[in-house]
Amino acid sequence: MFFMQTLIRECLKGVPPEVVSAARDEHIDPHRMARAIARGRIVIPANPGRAHRICAIGEGCGIRVNVNVGTSVNRCDIDLEIRKARAALDNGADTLMDLSTGGDLREVRRRVLELDAPVGTVPVYEAVRRAGSAGDVDSDLLFRVIREHCEDGVDFLTLHCGVNLDAVDALKTDPRIMGVVSRGGAFHVAMMVERGEENPLYAEYDYLLEMLAEYDVVISLGDGMRPGCLHDAGRLAKSTEYLTLAGLAKRALPAGVQRMVEGPGHIPLDQVGYNVRMIKEMTDSAPLYLLGPLVTDIAPGYDHVTAAIGGAVACMHGADFLCMVTPSEHLALPSPEDIMEGTRVARIAAHIGDLVRKDQSRTWGRELQMAEARQRLDWDEQFRLALYGDHARRIHERDGDMETCSMCGDLCAIKIVQEIFDKKGGRE
Repeated sequence: MFFMQTLIRECLKGVPPEVVSAARDEHIDPHRMARAIARGRIVIPANPGRAHRICAIGEGCGIRVNVNVGTSVNRCDIDLEIRKARAALDNGADTLMDLSTGGDLREVRRRVLELDAPVGTVPVYEAVRRAGSAGDVDSDLLFRVIREHCEDGVDFLTLHCGVNLDAVDALKTDPRIMGVVSRGGAFHVAMMVERGEENPLYAEYDYLLEMLAEYDVVISLGDGMRPGCLHDAGRLAKSTEYLTLAGLAKRALPAGVQRMVEGPGHIPLDQVGYNVRMIKEMTDSAPLYLLGPLVTDIAPGYDHVTAAIGGAVACMHGADFLCMVTPSEHLALPSPEDIMEGTRVARIAAHIGDLVRKDQSRTWGRELQMAEARQRLDWDEQFRLALYGDHARRIHERDGDMETCSMCGDLCAIKIVQEIFDKKGGRE
């Protein structure tokens, strides 16, 4: 029995101030949002130990975008990662995740946590660095690192609780081309195989929930068995993990712990809707957090585009939270320019999803205004309405100041038809 005063428990009794604020931002009735939080259909990642702007994720809310930053052993420059984090926030990111694996990990985390946004981490990365190898990570070390992240003010944690012995058996029974592509998932597989023990996050899940409730930190149930290529999308390991995560998601609510579910990796476009709806049904509409999904494997350098295509379709079917993918996915550590481009493309995908999910009087109003501005050839208004107007202005003006675009010039369809109608009106 847990007695911590978490946001879920507060919402069972009333409407906390942070819910009132988030509901106002989303144009949702505060009592409705409080009920959705209590039911596990909305989360607000907001560790009470750190002040920052908040955002709600889930049912009835705008689709959110997360951006990953973090050092590696090969490129460990904390200032560079902070520049990337700021570029993400400047270009539309709602949250940040620090995935650092190189250098002073606590210092990187401290710097990221100084930014005005919800922040997530993956504690097993740090546990592996401290132990020296995944096989040397034991339960005590892993839980100690998780507690430190909570104490530092992290708002949500990706924890691969569903990577258990059943999932390992599924990998053996129905082998995949790519095996395990989730770094956290691979660490947990190594821990289990080398130590001959169950994943401690699964075996000691109740203890984990008690710890998270103490700090009111959101658990993001990681998709450690997500397929890493289209050919693995139908293999058993993914579905085995889905079933496990569904059960774990349901157990979190009575403990007062807000939770999200992650999935599903690389899958063909025609399977996106099915997978999203299945996860939603199994978890009673828990907020769904997606990397992509990436819908082709042969576009390296453009995986931000393939992820945005999959993400837009996923949002149409109920996904709530998109993790930005950069042009350097599968290739290298992202540059600040990669982060900016990936964030913008993910933000566009989220907006496309909002067009079919949110109140149409709000989401479609800007679309109507843009259409009217284009009809008037009002370029300043078009740039004001555009998601990234400065970029659009630079493209338009590179051939000089023109009434129309330089592609159509005097053959502009809009101008021709408008002039015809104007003349006809004048003769009448």
